[in-house]
Amino acid sequence: MEKKRVFSGVQPTGNIHLGNYIGALKQFVNLQDEMDCVYCIVDMHSITVPQDPKQLRETTLDVAALYLAVGLDPKKSIIFVQSTVPQHAELSWILTCNAYMGELGRMTQFKDKGKGSDSAGAGLFTYPILMAADILLYKAHLVPVGNDQKQHIEITRDLANRFNHKYGDTFVIPDYKGIEVGARIMALDDPLKKMSKSAENIHSRISLLDSPDKVKKSIMKATTDSEGVIRLDWENKPGVSNLLTIYSAFTDRKIDDIVGQYEGAGYGQLKKDLVEIINESLTPIRKAFEEKRNSEELMDILKDGRERASEIAEQTMKEVRDKVGFIRM
Repeated sequence: MEKKRVFSGVQPTGNIHLGNYIGALKQFVNLQDEMDCVYCIVDMHSITVPQDPKQLRETTLDVAALYLAVGLDPKKSIIFVQSTVPQHAELSWILTCNAYMGELGRMTQFKDKGKGSDSAGAGLFTYPILMAADILLYKAHLVPVGNDQKQHIEITRDLANRFNHKYGDTFVIPDYKGIEVGARIMALDDPLKKMSKSAENIHSRISLLDSPDKVKKSIMKATTDSEGVIRLDWENKPGVSNLLTIYSAFTDRKIDDIVGQYEGAGYGQLKKDLVEIINESLTPIRKAFEEKRNSEELMDILKDGRERASEIAEQTMKEVRDKVGFIRM
């Protein structure tokens, strides 16, 4: 039986943190043995806000190396850089012409980042259409992303259905694939906010390439509460609940089991053990990253990924161009 296809991507804007890893990359790795996986470094999405060109090139390669370091296998998955496949932009424009201002204006991410300003970039406004093009171009069945991206999957489905209704069956209607534990990892210093690459406090997050000492400092500084009881309670104990979620995601243990283990113990012991668990998991990733990032193999993998992705993308675009009435030369 033909495998169903998965598509997802990560922006090359700064070091990937635990939220990105638990909510996305860990899923990517788990899916590649059972599905036809296409994974992208979405550099075109990153320029919705100003980027330093030199730094963007470096962080794009960093993310590619991290993909490999966490366990993505280029023999099992297609790994490529978005901007090297121009069909993404081509399909995005066609979908833009089938989208409505109102539905884009309702996107919560645009409201949050644009803050209602008339000077907000147009790319920020049309970002969900490019994301839809990314997914629909490969006729993906499943999209593993964090909960904050669920609204973008919904508009992708709307655009696919609208195009199919207007021009005939063309696109697969993708499903959102979330995770039970760790779908939303919160900031260590403020567990009411999502963990972010751009937060000013470096101890609000742990990045995959952080040193063992940095991991220790960030976890030991993590906000908890004064009660001193370890239990899952997002409403009253968001800091402790966040630590338990991270613990569960790294050990694949149920949170109830972890809570039972620490009955009568304090937050200090929980944090100390969590530091060891995270560093034990990240040490081989850091080592693999250094090997992959400085190897000639990295560019070869991205070139091969571009060729394989382009073949699929061009097949889709030939069909789309014919249906919208573009001539062939």
